[in-house]
Amino acid sequence: MTGTTTPSARGPFPHRADALEQHLGDPLDPGNPLGFPAVLAADERADMFADGERALDAYGLGAEFVPARYGGRLTRLDELIEIMRSVYRRDPCLGLGHGVSSFIASVNIWTAGNEEQCRRMADLLLSNRKVAVAYHELAHGNDMVGTEFQALPGTDGRLLLNGRKEVVTNIQRADAVVMFARTDRRPGSRSHSQILVDKARIPEGRMRYLPRFSTVGMRGVQLGGMEFHDCPLPADVMVGPQGHGLETALKSFQVTRTTLVAMFTGILDTALRTCLRHLTSRRLYGRPAVELPEVRSVLAAAHADLLLCDAFSTVAARALHVVPAETAIYSSAVKYVVSKVLMDAMHRLSTLLGAHFYIREGEHAIFQKLLRDNQLAGFGHAARAACQMSLLPQLPLLARRSWRGAEAPPEELFRLGTDLPPVPFDRLKVSAGGRERLSSSLAAGLAAEPGLGGVHPQIEQVGGHLADDLRRLADECERLPAAELTVAASSAGYDRTHRYANVLVAAACLGLWRGNQDHQDPFLRDPAWLAAVLSRIPVRPGSPPARLPDNLERLLFDELMERYESATSLGLVRRRLADHNPRGN
Repeated sequence: MTGTTTPSARGPFPHRADALEQHLGDPLDPGNPLGFPAVLAADERADMFADGERALDAYGLGAEFVPARYGGRLTRLDELIEIMRSVYRRDPCLGLGHGVSSFIASVNIWTAGNEEQCRRMADLLLSNRKVAVAYHELAHGNDMVGTEFQALPGTDGRLLLNGRKEVVTNIQRADAVVMFARTDRRPGSRSHSQILVDKARIPEGRMRYLPRFSTVGMRGVQLGGMEFHDCPLPADVMVGPQGHGLETALKSFQVTRTTLVAMFTGILDTALRTCLRHLTSRRLYGRPAVELPEVRSVLAAAHADLLLCDAFSTVAARALHVVPAETAIYSSAVKYVVSKVLMDAMHRLSTLLGAHFYIREGEHAIFQKLLRDNQLAGFGHAARAACQMSLLPQLPLLARRSWRGAEAPPEELFRLGTDLPPVPFDRLKVSAGGRERLSSSLAAGLAAEPGLGGVHPQIEQVGGHLADDLRRLADECERLPAAELTVAASSAGYDRTHRYANVLVAAACLGLWRGNQDHQDPFLRDPAWLAAVLSRIPVRPGSPPARLPDNLERLLFDELMERYESATSLGLVRRRLADHNPRGN
């Protein structure tokens, strides 16, 4: 293993993403026991990558999920995303199965748990233990109100657990499980609660494990289930007030939907590098394949897509710190948009590899694993359609209260160099109440930069179209009938959520560009990246993104090659990777 500088599990460490990157080493180095060959061998066995888990424990990954007030290192969600991208770009199974599944569980405790429960959760994660979260049941999918698993009061005041939970990550490997359970037989949203089940407190013979589920992607992630029969547990396992389980989950989803899908951009980073290694060494028609115009076009577009995903998710992650009352909107939009962009980009890259994209051996074999693992971005934790359903009923209030102009969003939302306050878990709201400030900032930002259209007309064309579309949406949504706000809405109704999400993407990207004109990286100050990502927004629902204009295609491809050759990351903010430097310097 190369470079083993490790932060204290309970103390701060500057540039922790860089520390973890060096700790894990070059994934292409044949002498690195944490490299791609070992990752692929574990995938073939459908096992978690044991050496990778030990390396992450040595780094103290669990501390990244624990707020600083409880002895951990979680101070900024954008930093957590960057740290986890180093894991995901090597092995998404490690990212989900070793780390993020515990993070998903813990957010519920930071949001609604009492002091004792928070301390217990912190102790587990700081000790490199695992915690699972059991929300869903196969019979009900995303319909959490239909949950049948019970934790009902017994005659002695204790809770009696009955029922089963299935397809739960790390259910057997976890020391504790956060469970969504029915605590009242009556129908309604107040009939469910969350409970924190410490396995050590489960009486013998009252619980059994269900068989593990096999999967096509994320093969190493252990998905299983638990079944309880009249299992008594003390009432102190309840997380938050009884009947508030759905509310807690909806608040927690705002954190996890935003951060988890953002981590998946690490997969696209590795996929692009894998394609470049193949295409720079392969000759077609008498020249390197990477010199073919169509090949360059696909690569440049995928790089622009990665930048779009990074920009939107970065703003949404920062919003959780500075405008938590608005993030019920942004989190659903991020999951809906970013997952689709990532999946489409991976598919297009697979066409460049030809037969190599599905070969499970050799120097490019990591691609087929990443392609399979990446599919989880679209449905894991919450499906894209569920995110649209979260947005749909909020459109009329947004039209009346926000889209025709609101106060400007705070500068901290966009300025990457500014400090952020701790994540205010206690200030998250189930609904934004029709108030958010990002969407209307698009028109205001374009008006404040009248010269941009002359330099890059795509900014004015796409940005102006979306700003105008927001006004059209306001007119449409103010008078929507109730039927258009439910799961039975027409296709045009669902298209409205797509159009609105596009406005949020454009506003986030424009805000980031405007807010970082003093940034040290000239690429981030250049409006060309902004023009490129706006060009990639699919402004017509159901239609693919437009091809990049020739000048932007050349710029994005050149930037991609420069970063590939210098072994630096492909997102908005560069950082040095542990990979071998193709330039040899």
